[in-house]
Amino acid sequence: MPAEKITNKPGALTLRPSTEADLPAIQAIYAHAVLHGTGTFETEVPDQAEMARRRSEVLSRGLPWLVAECESELLGYAYANYFRPRMAYRFCLEDSIYLRHDSQGLGLGRLLLAELMARCEALGARQMLAVIGDADNLGSIGLHRSLGFTDTGVLKSAGWKFGRWLDVVLMQRQLGLGNTGSPE
Repeated sequence: MPAEKITNKPGALTLRPSTEADLPAIQAIYAHAVLHGTGTFETEVPDQAEMARRRSEVLSRGLPWLVAECESELLGYAYANYFRPRMAYRFCLEDSIYLRHDSQGLGLGRLLLAELMARCEALGARQMLAVIGDADNLGSIGLHRSLGFTDTGVLKSAGWKFGRWLDVVLMQRQLGLGNTGSPE
């Protein structure tokens, strides 16, 4: 989709909660990322049933799974989930953002992440983490920095994909009151 299609049509872009009807497009976007990108270290494409299970897990925790849609086309999605499954992590969320390959570089990731952070903060989350596959993923790193995330570390050679070692970049941003006071 050309950039002017999004930027010159106010109101044409919609950010909204995902629905089950979005699953085929969500799965297709993620499949492309698995097969062609290093933002995910998954090497086998999950089927639609697995994507539905993952979405259901996120929603069962009361967390957001959003989509960006323009003229009935799903251009990307973002969701937050517990950083780790143990309950002590429930105020520390990890974001995930995936854009359709032909919709990258249009500002959609920024819109999705900003909305995701606002919704997570409203739910009481105190920290958001970005666990970015591939230290060369400059788009994701730049996106997170532009919204106030700071570098917290690099896991060197943590993944092996496409015949090479890949680092993981860790970034973090405080939400709301952060670590000042009890969240409960």
